[in-house]
Amino acid sequence: MENKTFPRLEHLGVVVRDLAAATAFFVELGLEVEGEATVEGPAVDRINGLDGVRSDIVMLRPPDGHGRLELARYHTPAGPEGDPRAPANTPGLRHVLFEVEGIEDVLDRLRPHGAELVGEVVQYEDSWRLCYVRGPEGIIVELAERVR
Repeated sequence: MENKTFPRLEHLGVVVRDLAAATAFFVELGLEVEGEATVEGPAVDRINGLDGVRSDIVMLRPPDGHGRLELARYHTPAGPEGDPRAPANTPGLRHVLFEVEGIEDVLDRLRPHGAELVGEVVQYEDSWRLCYVRGPEGIIVELAERVR
């Protein structure tokens, strides 16, 4: 069998209305702000397939340095409203998973940032404790704690 090289996942992008609140939520989860910028101009318009893009972005990275999460707040052009209560089975990118230690402690830290359990914390077989948390603007974050 031929050895194939797969692309590396660099980052996931999430569009939010309240950039500060979303950033605070993910920082509390343990991600670190890597950088912030405002992006605009003809190249940004062409990449987005939109005219007149002006967006503030925050790039966050997990402590292990693998992958990134980009939060974006579009000032222009105006976009359609999303459904912040969309259930987990709605088509589209629906959740992002982070492995954590002390899942109950993480939940307690995230609740002041608006986090709500979607279902409940469940032990899956003998390997993981898992839960879905609805964070800022309806973003579903799956927390996974390895059972030791």
